[in-house]
Amino acid sequence: MDVKTANDAVARRIAAMVERIEGMQRRNEYFYNLPVTELRGGSKVVVNGREMGMYASYSYLGLVGHPRINKAAQEAIDRYGTGTHGVRTLAGTLAIHKELEETIADFKRAEAAITYTSGYVTNLTVVSTLVGRGDYVFSDKLNHASIVDGCLMSGAKFRRFRHNDMDALERMLADTPADAAKLVVADAVFSMDGDIIDLPRMAALCKKYNAWLMLDEAHSVGVLGKTGRGIEEHFDMWGAVDIKMGTLSKTIPSVGGYVAGDKALIKFLRHASRAYIFSAALPPAQAAAANEAFKVILDEPWRIEKLNANARQFIDGLKARGFDTMQTETAIVPVLCGDDETAFALTRYAHEKGLFVLPVVSPAVPVGLARLRATVLASHEPDDIEYAMDVIAEAGRQVGLID
Repeated sequence: MDVKTANDAVARRIAAMVERIEGMQRRNEYFYNLPVTELRGGSKVVVNGREMGMYASYSYLGLVGHPRINKAAQEAIDRYGTGTHGVRTLAGTLAIHKELEETIADFKRAEAAITYTSGYVTNLTVVSTLVGRGDYVFSDKLNHASIVDGCLMSGAKFRRFRHNDMDALERMLADTPADAAKLVVADAVFSMDGDIIDLPRMAALCKKYNAWLMLDEAHSVGVLGKTGRGIEEHFDMWGAVDIKMGTLSKTIPSVGGYVAGDKALIKFLRHASRAYIFSAALPPAQAAAANEAFKVILDEPWRIEKLNANARQFIDGLKARGFDTMQTETAIVPVLCGDDETAFALTRYAHEKGLFVLPVVSPAVPVGLARLRATVLASHEPDDIEYAMDVIAEAGRQVGLID
């Protein structure tokens, strides 16, 4: 690197990140971007030639590789090929796209739905399309980065309230001009902590202060509610959420994102959100896979029951072994470690014992709150979960995290 480049701020940022990564690799603390070469039944994977139990997956209902979903994708390729003709507004809309959006609207009990090419893009474009300069957007402090980026990009006055603190949110709403446009946005299930937003109180505040309510259901669809329809079903509050956002890449084993809502909202987004107007359409195989996955969830409700039982076993078992699992109520189970080095040490031991689990450290979480971010799936068996907990417990004892 020459002197001019070395003095450049961008180059320094790149160099600092590269140095951190290479240091982790030298210390055998880099566990990211490991290529999975084979999936075995959803709960097991092959990595570097070894079979490992998967405890870092978003496939909560174990739908990856489901024969009905695979068949739908294959038939879509046979019918449409592997790509589309461009953006949805011009030549890119296929019949399967419309069918998928109708399926989503029905699943979420909404009038209509719109799909995008990723969940990140969905939050980015929807928030920044709905609000702008002179408006106000209120965001939970632990919201996903895509929500934060959408709020920043919107140009609206951005207010962040303490995590799941409805009193703090009310103070902010009360301090906002009554005639200003207001959007409140939060995760339904928080991706690092596994806890659930206080929808009853939040919905009541939005009604009281005339604010729109948007919830990101990336980690709640297929997880919350008797039939897996998400947070409104969980609280029996159908219609409480104005903008029902979700992804097609977690419980739904495909790719993309969506918003469901009333017809006017969806028509507006279809003609005003830049990520819809200027992004190529979802590949037909992915649209067909997502479409079939929603139907499988309804046809196989036992998956949700088993997921809930497995999550309870995992949470209760880790707590009984002395771990702090924070406020989780779902299949996302943080194992609090504190410092980054402890999280790395636990991960290293887990990998040695055939457990695929990953650490989350700063800046993804605050300094001092490093953790294993473990997930449990409907495809796990009770004995698998017991083994995983025993491995984590032995690792915890070795590093002095538990007695």
